[in-house]
Amino acid sequence: MKHKFIKFSALLMSLFLFSCTVSYEKPNYKLMFDNLEDISKDYVNLDKLIVVKVNTQELYFLNKGVIKEKFSISTSLYGTGSEVNSYKTPLGRHVIAEKIGKNLPFGAILKGREWTGSIANIIKEPIDTEFDIVTSRILWLKGLEEGLNLGPGVDSMSRYIYIHGTAEEGLIGKPASDGCVRMYNSDVIYLFKKVDTNTQVWIL
Repeated sequence: MKHKFIKFSALLMSLFLFSCTVSYEKPNYKLMFDNLEDISKDYVNLDKLIVVKVNTQELYFLNKGVIKEKFSISTSLYGTGSEVNSYKTPLGRHVIAEKIGKNLPFGAILKGREWTGSIANIIKEPIDTEFDIVTSRILWLKGLEEGLNLGPGVDSMSRYIYIHGTAEEGLIGKPASDGCVRMYNSDVIYLFKKVDTNTQVWIL
């Protein structure tokens, strides 16, 4: 009798665990993929694609339409837009025009896309300093859409829009930059190795 009770208890526990397990669903990326299809259905043919989602403050790395990596980021504190001197993050299709900072040390401070020789003090607390320090690596973006992020008055490359590391890591996950896409230093170093110049970057 005792043996039957133990077996019955084990069965009930298994059913309970199963019910708990199936109550959790995998993340639903359907809305993001719908947005990608609005831009171009060819995203499924791209070997490498970076997608920046401003509303969730996340960056995705895709291969052939499949999400391979997800990172927390920070876009502009001032919202989205392409106007010169707006300090906003531009939307639309871009490519990586230049990769800068290969082999620099973690936290290396770059100014004018050159290493200053200094290493940033990485701030883990959610503190907004008066400086927008660029650290570790730069992926310099060039717009592909005339009038939106390419050309006079709205040109992403001449606005120096980058994906880059930041000293203000405590602000990652919410809008905090002056227009660029900030990442944790370890993440941007990792992503830098995965992508090439001309890898497309779609900011949604």
